[in-house]
Formats: sequence, C-alpha cells, structure tokens
Amino acid sequence: MTDKVFEKAINKQFEFDEEVASVFDDMLNRSVPFYKEMQRLTINFGLKFLNENDKVYDLGCSTASTLIELAKHSSFPLQLIGIDNSEAMLARAQKKANAFGVAIELINEDLHNISYEEAKLIISNYTLQFIRPLQREKLVKKIYNSLQKDGVFIFSEKVISQDKILGKQSIDEYYEFKKTQGYSEFEIAQKREALENVLIPYTEEENKKMILEAGFSHCETIFKWVNFATFIAIKK
Repeated sequence: MTDKVFEKAINKQFEFDEEVASVFDDMLNRSVPFYKEMQRLTINFGLKFLNENDKVYDLGCSTASTLIELAKHSSFPLQLIGIDNSEAMLARAQKKANAFGVAIELINEDLHNISYEEAKLIISNYTLQFIRPLQREKLVKKIYNSLQKDGVFIFSEKVISQDKILGKQSIDEYYEFKKTQGYSEFEIAQKREALENVLIPYTEEENKKMILEAGFSHCETIFKWVNFATFIAIKK
C-alpha cells in the first residue's frame, strides 16, 4: 500500500499504529534514502560474522523485512528473533514471514524489558533514535552484554550535524529527496511536526561515543547519505 498517512491533518505525535503499519514498507522506501542499499549492507556484513544456527536479534523489527531478507540470503539456518512494541507491526511481520516460509520468533515487548540470550548479531535500524537518551545508553550497554565475543551490532540512525549551517542544509536536502518520492510540502511538514520530540537523533560522533563507552572495541560508519548513517560495532 502507498503511504498517505500525512495527507490529512494530524493532531497527535507519531506512533507505530495500524495506520502506519499498513503502509510502513512503502514509507521506509520513500522516506529513508537508499533504504534497500542500507538493508543489503546490513545483511552482507552480518552474514560475514555468522555461522549455522547463530542467534540474531532485530530490535524494532517492524514488519521483519530485514530478518526475512537475511534468511533468504543465508546458505545456512539461523535463529531469528524480532522484537517490536507494536502489535500492528508484528501482525504484518508474521504474515510476511509465513508467506516467505521464514521461521522468526516475534516478540511484542519493550526492548528494555527483554532478557536477551547470547547472540552473534544484533540489528537495530532506525530504532535507537526513538528511545530517550538515558534509556538509549542503557539499552546499548545491554546489547553489548548480550553479544558473544566477536559478535557484532549493526545499526542505522538518522544523524544531525555538529554545524548549524550544514545541519539546515542537510535537512533541506532531505526534504528535496522526499519531494522526489512523491511527498507534498504539506505531508513533509505534517510528519516533521508529528515526530517533534519523538525522534531524537545524535550526531555521528555521539553515536560512536555511546557505542565505545558501552564497551565495544570498534565502531565504524559503513554507509552514509547526508543525515542517515549505518554503523557496525564489534565486541572483542
């Protein structure tokens, strides 16, 4: 389905409800520049670290697209676990997993409330930015503690610039991108307002600092388009 959520006036903060879930895949592809390329890199880098029956978590898995693609590209079986606090998203995820014949354990829970089992790969694409800063740092530490030695954390985030002028130019460039995807000025303004104080991005440097302070030995940016970045962190 085509994303038309913000064609009408919205009087509430952004939330991952049934209306959003029903168009979420289209929303991602049209709202996140090079989303498919980011997903491809996440899968390709992730598979380099995985072996048969390794456990993989996707935190904020939404409709489970990344886990399904990971399963499709893996030559060996994996234990796939998707966590999301939106029932509507997980209902869509289950239908998609069934359609593709992919076994995924889907858990409807707050990410902070999960007792994570030891995993080799943890993925979190555009999820941390919706978590309040203090809780975000606690979750990243929990992610670190849940990874095996030589495990990896791959995550993508919307980022902000340390420079005000570049920051504004980056936002302008992003809005121009959204216009090329068919979004109107009204839809762009509506979503921006709905996300106010809901999505709290860090700078690229702040993300790396948070990761290293959690205990990871290395964190690197593997993909970036203006104010969207994908990182890989390694636990030694």
